[in-house]
Amino acid sequence: MPDIQDPLFKNYSMGGLNLPSRIVMPPMTRSRASQPGDVPNALMAEYYAQRASAGLIISEGTWISPLGKGYAWTPGIHTAEQVAGWRLVTDAVHAAGGRIFAQLWHVGRLSHTSLLNGQSPVSSSAIQAQGVNVFVADADGKPGFAQASMPRALSVDEIHAIVDDYRQAARNAMEAGFDGVELHAANGYLVNQFIDSNANNRTDEYGGVLENRLRFLGEVTRALVEGTGDAGRVGIRLAPLTTLNGCEDADPETTYLGAARLLADIGVGYIHIAEADWEQAPHMPVEFKQRLREAFPGTMIYAGAYTAERAREAVAKGWADLIGFGRPFVANPDLPKRLRTGAPLALHERETLFGGGERGLTDYPTLETESAEA
Repeated sequence: MPDIQDPLFKNYSMGGLNLPSRIVMPPMTRSRASQPGDVPNALMAEYYAQRASAGLIISEGTWISPLGKGYAWTPGIHTAEQVAGWRLVTDAVHAAGGRIFAQLWHVGRLSHTSLLNGQSPVSSSAIQAQGVNVFVADADGKPGFAQASMPRALSVDEIHAIVDDYRQAARNAMEAGFDGVELHAANGYLVNQFIDSNANNRTDEYGGVLENRLRFLGEVTRALVEGTGDAGRVGIRLAPLTTLNGCEDADPETTYLGAARLLADIGVGYIHIAEADWEQAPHMPVEFKQRLREAFPGTMIYAGAYTAERAREAVAKGWADLIGFGRPFVANPDLPKRLRTGAPLALHERETLFGGGERGLTDYPTLETESAEA
């Protein structure tokens, strides 16, 4: 039997929500929204409801406006039909006893003209993400990957309009029944394209010195607080050391401690750190994590190839409050139960991660169904 003092299963209060464990299902793109219209559907509702035993679910990235889309068949939260589709999801999760935040997403330059009705992607600067591929579909619906298109730099007026889009997306998320929202400001997407020095060569108030590069993050975050009406129900995902999708910063510790202090001043509920988790990825020292904890008094979530043992250690040592388990949640809908009992974890089918139907999405067994079939 597991230790009843298991740090992963101590209750946690965040933004007025009582979380039954420290286990988070982080955002994972699955590309199964209904076409046309990129509308969330009943299959997605079943998928999320199956995983409602997580302490908190954060939805797959959901784009806030047509120019924010960067991958085929991903859901939006821009139209009335999309909002209604997400209501199916949140109702199903809540009926199963869960809690779910919407991850709000604008990919910026990580898109392709075929996804944008022939328009160029937009970014902080006209710098292409060289060697970065995005998931597209041809006229016959056949999926594949293509080099991200050359972006154009946003004007200041356009930046202000995107801030408004985020505010409206937060309102839409609350109308759809989400418990809160998370801003995707990591992994090379639009907000990250303003923050990281090598992706931003602007010379106006949104580029150059750190204060300017953090300006868009601050404006969007405040818009999300206004849209939800509750700073405690707003989280921000950051990736200080990742080089994913072509973004990299010259002095990440200074940059991201600055971001953490800015978010502390605004009073958001949590920061969600996406650690680089691929082979030979940059290592994030514990000392950096401790300095982030000192800079930001709210909830700290970490995700990135955590095992149950590493997660328990992170929570016990105090630099993390919650831990995201991404890929393990794909094939283990009852992951918290498996972690609690030490049961073996199933492995996901890589070829079913993006696109398709129920196979590789909702057909993974729980421990109970495995026992019944044995």
